[in-house]
Amino acid sequence: MIRLMTPISPILSGLRSGVIAFGLILVAGSPAMAAVATKAPHAFLMDAQTGAVLLDKEGDAPMAPASMSKLMTVFMLLEALKEGRVSLDSMFSVSEYAWQHGGAASGSSTMFLKPHEQVKVEDLLRGIIIQSGNDACIVVAENLGVTEAEFAQKMTKRAREIGLTDSTFANATGWPSPEQKMSARDLARLARELITRFPTFYEVFSEKQFVHNGIKQGNRNPLLYRFPGADGLKTGHTDESGYGLVGSAKVNDRRLILVVNGLATNKDRSEESERLLNWGFSEFTNVTLFKRGETVDSAEVWLGAKTTVSLQAPDDMTFTMPRAARRDMKVSVVVDQPVAAPIKAGQKVATLKVSAPGMDPIERPLLAAESIDRLGFTGRIVAAAKYLFWGYSR
Repeated sequence: MIRLMTPISPILSGLRSGVIAFGLILVAGSPAMAAVATKAPHAFLMDAQTGAVLLDKEGDAPMAPASMSKLMTVFMLLEALKEGRVSLDSMFSVSEYAWQHGGAASGSSTMFLKPHEQVKVEDLLRGIIIQSGNDACIVVAENLGVTEAEFAQKMTKRAREIGLTDSTFANATGWPSPEQKMSARDLARLARELITRFPTFYEVFSEKQFVHNGIKQGNRNPLLYRFPGADGLKTGHTDESGYGLVGSAKVNDRRLILVVNGLATNKDRSEESERLLNWGFSEFTNVTLFKRGETVDSAEVWLGAKTTVSLQAPDDMTFTMPRAARRDMKVSVVVDQPVAAPIKAGQKVATLKVSAPGMDPIERPLLAAESIDRLGFTGRIVAAAKYLFWGYSR
């Protein structure tokens, strides 16, 4: 049985269409709006709350991530902190290798560490995030592993475990290597993990400068200076990768995550990142229609101790959609009525289907709010007789 629903919750009363709509985490059911044009060879824009993909240009293609891959080094360090294997006050030693291959002597991005220096983990964290220090990355790799190469293997293994299927690491810094590859989608997913798993540490990504050994360096993320609400995450550049950025901004309690890579100039990176974020915030919106456990509808029960069962949302129902499509959303509840008893609380008894212009149809389960026992023998006989003669079960 399919029913087209009218608003049944105060949260829906403001919708002009007179029908309700639903969404949860949109992956397959992402908004199917015409993509905005971008000069970036790789571009990926995602809503952080719902996971909805707003823009995908070569998002799954492995690419040279340059210093953006330092986000995985940061992830490994933050997990070690969260698990208590190290503390912010732990002291890591700077090896000759770290100084030579990642310090000022190498001519690369550096924290200006000194050989055999003892450095606090807290300072190394800022040295990677704010100063993009290759030397800081190698120090972390050697102190959490044995060698940088071994640590890179651990990075790859952990990346697979958290769903980064297109990421492979040969080093902790993003230094050019044929084996150092990530996709734009993986970088966006990694950014989302950093934001949601480590909210306190994530605040470091918004800091604009850091001083170590008397040398002050500024954060290279242009969004921190150009886009209101921007608070992360990391830039990258090599001759092979071009100019790239993993950025995030929060505007009116809605967060977007953006990845671009392969741009020709630093100016292109800054302008394109700002433009794509503006587009994402202006063209799309999030709609929360039901909270976890809220009643969506009810269904008749066949041969049960109660005549109806409430249908509940299994989780908060928030979805991302084009703003222009909101007024025309439609929803239907699909349920084989009546639902035969016995029914267990939490049992899937119906499906919510949503459609709107410019987005793929979405289906999500609706659950029984309570357990309902089956009638005894006599009750079932009476109910069957009523149904036979009058067309209803109770």
